[in-house]
Amino acid sequence: MPEKVSQRRPLRVVSGVVVILISLLAAWELYKIVGEQTTLLNFCKGKFCARSDDRSMPHVWKIFQTLLEPPRRGGEESLLSLLLAAAWFTWREALAGFLVGTLGGFFLAVAFSRSALLERGLMPFVVGSQTVPLLAIAPMVVIWSGQAGLPTIIPVAAIAAYLTFFPVTINTLRGLRSPEANAAELMKSFAASPRQTLWKLQVPAALPYLFTALRIAAAASVVGAIVAELPTGIQDGLGRILLTFNQYFITGPERLFASVVGSALLGIVFVSLVAILEKVVLPPKRRVVV
Repeated sequence: MPEKVSQRRPLRVVSGVVVILISLLAAWELYKIVGEQTTLLNFCKGKFCARSDDRSMPHVWKIFQTLLEPPRRGGEESLLSLLLAAAWFTWREALAGFLVGTLGGFFLAVAFSRSALLERGLMPFVVGSQTVPLLAIAPMVVIWSGQAGLPTIIPVAAIAAYLTFFPVTINTLRGLRSPEANAAELMKSFAASPRQTLWKLQVPAALPYLFTALRIAAAASVVGAIVAELPTGIQDGLGRILLTFNQYFITGPERLFASVVGSALLGIVFVSLVAILEKVVLPPKRRVVV
């Protein structure tokens, strides 16, 4: 019986996503119909309701049609192929920052679990680092790396790691402290060293917490990479595409919407890869069901 439930669960997830997606697309088109055929939206006076004309809200099929068309007149490459190449470039930057941030956050959590004094001294700075706007940090990192003569991918990966390390640190620290006192006493009774206790008891107990953080960090690393591409002047990533189409929103809003969808799909794919890795590493009973 449990096997049947586990086999049906992916189908239920997919069907649920499809139903919600169709509902959102239908709501989008219904909003356009109501706005174009009636004066109902005039009640908002343009303050709270988005305009439903094609320059503000293009039709859904127009957005998907744009993916198959060249983004520039006379071009041969379709917008879809351009987005795929840019997404691949951005994902490599995000992956580098994701790995650096994960390792940094993990070892920082280990240090906090071993030293309460270190945790009390550094934890306020760790939390405070996440309250600084990313747009304020990105130019500084870019300037410093430029003065040091580092490649442009270094500041992008650093900013992605900046958004990644925080959830990994917090969740891993909680996971390292999750084993029961009886388990810790048992390790002491076998004369286990602190390192053995860490890798044989605490780290396995922290893995479900760690993978929960990695899902958050995967999406955050993509956001960090896209934002960091703007001040660095990188031309091959999603950041430049979003900025370019944002400047020409009035003449071609469907291209910006298509680029936003592509960026969102990149984050979804990255999170899905982390979820697949979780299924490989953890047994079903220890996974976090989402």
